[in-house]
Amino acid sequence: MPSPADPNSAVWSAMGWDGEKTLVSAEMHFARIHRHAEILGIDVPEGLADTVISGLGELEHPGEPNESPDQANFLLIVEVSSEGEIRLEPRTIQKWSDGPLSAVSLLAPNWEKPVRGTKHGDWEPHRAARKAAVENGADLGLLFENEVLIDGDRCAPLLLDNDGVAYHPSHDDGALDSVTIQTIKEGIEDAGIPVRPAKITLSMILRASEMVVCGSGMGIRSLGTIDGREIGTPNGPLFSAAKKSWMEEIC
Repeated sequence: MPSPADPNSAVWSAMGWDGEKTLVSAEMHFARIHRHAEILGIDVPEGLADTVISGLGELEHPGEPNESPDQANFLLIVEVSSEGEIRLEPRTIQKWSDGPLSAVSLLAPNWEKPVRGTKHGDWEPHRAARKAAVENGADLGLLFENEVLIDGDRCAPLLLDNDGVAYHPSHDDGALDSVTIQTIKEGIEDAGIPVRPAKITLSMILRASEMVVCGSGMGIRSLGTIDGREIGTPNGPLFSAAKKSWMEEIC
């Protein structure tokens, strides 16, 4: 992604790509690009989806495919600049372990409305958060503002509370409207777990039955700790339902 200071310089989305002619949840990703572009005042070229899909066969692989059964082979960054230019950037995907991941709590970037909650042109704070998490010995960072969970540095968090409901950060509070959560929501609810937005605090995380993180690149992963403190019981019913729903999408 570009690193200009102006968030209105671009709109983008990261999609799972099989390395050939298929993108994971493509319709949802393109719909989000259009929604966010309107918010950011960016004109999306007509026929964006068709242009991208037709251009997949011309892209070179950026390296070896991931080949994990529960992850896409590659990521494809689809970006539209404020000048209407379309950029496609294939990327390799990190292989994640099957065991529970660890997180650290970090301060969320403080963007003002209407930029908040969009995939905009200044994503450098998220990359910095990712680096900070790794430097602190964690797999990822969870981003908080005023003690409320907003987002993950490269993922969308989802927790199963002790009331039996799965909660994710609210778009109204500045969270990204996650395509992955949108993709797996129906399958989770079919398993008997309602999915709802909420204001999620650290105390809510620590009392949760379990927590997962998800994204186009990582797929579905169980989260075992935050700041060294254990979170519920990993790989429980939420993880099972979310992963089953995800596998139905990528297979």
